[in-house]
Amino acid sequence: MNPDEVINQFKETGALLEGHFQLSSGLHSTVYLQCALVLQFPEKAAAFGEAIARQFAGREIQLVASPAIGGIVIGQEVARALGARFIWTEREAGQMTLRRGFTVAPGEKTLVVEDVITTGGSTRETIDTLVAAGAEVVAAASIIDRSAGMADVGVPRTALASLKVASVEAGVCDACKLGEPAVKPGSRTKP
Repeated sequence: MNPDEVINQFKETGALLEGHFQLSSGLHSTVYLQCALVLQFPEKAAAFGEAIARQFAGREIQLVASPAIGGIVIGQEVARALGARFIWTEREAGQMTLRRGFTVAPGEKTLVVEDVITTGGSTRETIDTLVAAGAEVVAAASIIDRSAGMADVGVPRTALASLKVASVEAGVCDACKLGEPAVKPGSRTKP
């Protein structure tokens, strides 16, 4: 699956939105990727998961972990394709944690998978949580990289498609200056 095919799947399902958005990172952008709209189709989610998994074939990934909620569907599909176990992290009192009885084995080779990376914040928090619990996080992956390769998550990272989309603070956002309200379609708000 090449990057153009990935982006076309987002366009065909209405998952690539244009307007004035406040991202879950708190930044503002004219483009939003609503992954849930493309991942609602199991065959598309499976194809994305298999495409990510192919990049890690032979790496002996034992565990795939994702930040809730956006990474859960794609993380599950990557784990299925790799034959690995799958867990997720979630925020509790503003801090990323392992809940629901999830644990990791010391040194368990782990891949962190996210739907979209913009700043890498959720991925970094998930990596930190897993490392603190004893995992060996070997890499990170996503369907889309909005940072065009600029987000640093502390481990090697890959994406099926990369976009260079401006994400700016509200104070320098042109749409905000024009008085246009920002839509917050994400699953969390900035603390």
